[in-house]
Amino acid sequence: MTTEPTWVADTVWWRVYPLGACGVLPEPSSGPVGPDEHRLLRLIPWLDHVVALGATGIALGPIFASSTHGYDTTDHLRIDPRLGTQEDFDTLAAAVHDRGLRLELDGVFNHVGRAHPLAQAALAAGPESDESSWLRRDGDPGGRRFVPFEGHDSLLTLNHDDPRVRSLVIDTMRHWLDRGADAWRLDAAYAVPTSFWAGVLPEVRRTHPDLWCEAEVIHGDYAAFVTDSTADTVTQYELWKALWSSINDRNLFELAWTLTRHDSMLATFAPVTFVGNHDVTRIASRIEDPRHLPHAIVALATLGGTPEIYAGDEFGLHALKEERAGGDDAIRPELPADPSTMTGDDGVLQLHRRLLRLRRDRPWLHRATTEQVSLTNEVATFRTAAGRDALSVVLNLSDAPAALTPTGPLLDADDATLARPHEVAPHGWAVLGA
Repeated sequence: MTTEPTWVADTVWWRVYPLGACGVLPEPSSGPVGPDEHRLLRLIPWLDHVVALGATGIALGPIFASSTHGYDTTDHLRIDPRLGTQEDFDTLAAAVHDRGLRLELDGVFNHVGRAHPLAQAALAAGPESDESSWLRRDGDPGGRRFVPFEGHDSLLTLNHDDPRVRSLVIDTMRHWLDRGADAWRLDAAYAVPTSFWAGVLPEVRRTHPDLWCEAEVIHGDYAAFVTDSTADTVTQYELWKALWSSINDRNLFELAWTLTRHDSMLATFAPVTFVGNHDVTRIASRIEDPRHLPHAIVALATLGGTPEIYAGDEFGLHALKEERAGGDDAIRPELPADPSTMTGDDGVLQLHRRLLRLRRDRPWLHRATTEQVSLTNEVATFRTAAGRDALSVVLNLSDAPAALTPTGPLLDADDATLARPHEVAPHGWAVLGA
């Protein structure tokens, strides 16, 4: 089992993509965003919303200088001038901590933008130069071509065998931890050798022992990645997929099977669980029957792991990710300056608040495992427990009432989801105590 900082046990992240939320991307009709607009500060009014929601931390997408979308970094030690200044970051970090929240940053350490000074120097000096060793070259006999990240010519992959790259990442992580960050998301961590992370993360923890690192890993052996890399956790994409597809297909056996794998991970680490993020279609658009959107939220709030709420999902926002240029714009919208003016589904917002309050009262859920009590395609009862602490969740996707088994004190449910005291209404759900 990995050793993670104690503060993570009751953590729920609110993840936001600042370049979108602060109105930088897509470019406003009024023209390019200027460096004097201090747009990063627009997130401060949202911090009280995060607290009221029941989250305990704010996880920022990329905020460092870049050419376009933030993942094409041009300077790891500078705030993107379209968002603001270093002082704006300090102000935001202080406001986060004043509210008792934690702060996570997004570290793009697999690749850099083509306009990064390191990339520019390598391109200018050529593949036989010392400058070129910062970047990975392809496997042809002369190794004369720098390797783009996943076919994106604007992104050039760093050479993680070069000790200078290791020093760059260590220095960057420490710099922002010293300025107020508590955690790092390691973007595209799956593309970086685990041996690189195993050399970097323990060194950063030597000076910042409370650091928590979330590695973006889409598929593969999650537990082995955590063990080999020394990251604290990975993004649980298997569970994300199983949640929406099992609900849409009314095949809860898929979810049950995935939970057995999820439990095996919890023996090593607590995965990051989510139903939405800045890279996928909004969960309210993904779930085909709107009556079943609450079921995904209920599962997220009651399963083991470290949950993340993607900004806007708590309002039931709809948006589709499209595989084209600009295809992420809809899922990364601008947020209003005043959270009270945010439009959406108030019922979904109140459901998030109730369920996150329930979770915050039960920090043992962080490492809890789940067993099947009863299971059909359309009705499932799961018992989630850690030691003597336990709760049960009933998910009913069917057109008929479902019995509450086992019975117990009702912890949370929309009144409309209960048919009678011992039944869950068609398309309803319930959370019960042990």
